[in-house]
Amino acid sequence: MKLSPLLRYLSGLHPLPEQDISLITECFKYESFTRNTVLEAQHQPVEKLYFVVEGFLVAFTEQDDHRIITQLATTNHLITCFESFVQGSVSTETIRCISDCKILSVNKQDYEKLHKESSFWTSFCRKLNENTILQYQQRTKDMQILSAEDRYLKILSEQPEMVQNVPVQYIASYIGVKPESLSRIRKKIFS
Repeated sequence: MKLSPLLRYLSGLHPLPEQDISLITECFKYESFTRNTVLEAQHQPVEKLYFVVEGFLVAFTEQDDHRIITQLATTNHLITCFESFVQGSVSTETIRCISDCKILSVNKQDYEKLHKESSFWTSFCRKLNENTILQYQQRTKDMQILSAEDRYLKILSEQPEMVQNVPVQYIASYIGVKPESLSRIRKKIFS
């Protein structure tokens, strides 16, 4: 079943009732995308919430011909431009596949349907929102407190698949350094 990875992810909260499995199966759509496909574009309303079955995605904002990486996502991660998705506003970010990807997505209408018809989904989303806030707070603290080398070491230890599969310039932007600075950090660590 193509939704198995999502159902395993969701059941990490607590066992999924059968009626919720049917509803989630009805609402999420399986999609495949090639490398460099833009799923959501900056300055457009965000249409979907994505669950990564396989592959790597990046969210970024562009200002003055400068790309700032705001999110990196891989297998078993959810990604969207939450502000736009929740509020219906235009997005400040672009979401792009940086590899071929297999994704499960839910559009805003079906997302709302899940909220109305599934107490499990409402509980899951509350926990997801809390975790997202905590992750953003931790990332802000890391950017303020940790050195660039320590930020890289943290990604290396917590998400080694990112370091192995995501282009260096994306990792550099995500931790707030220039690619050449990250190259020096990597040389120091691995020599």
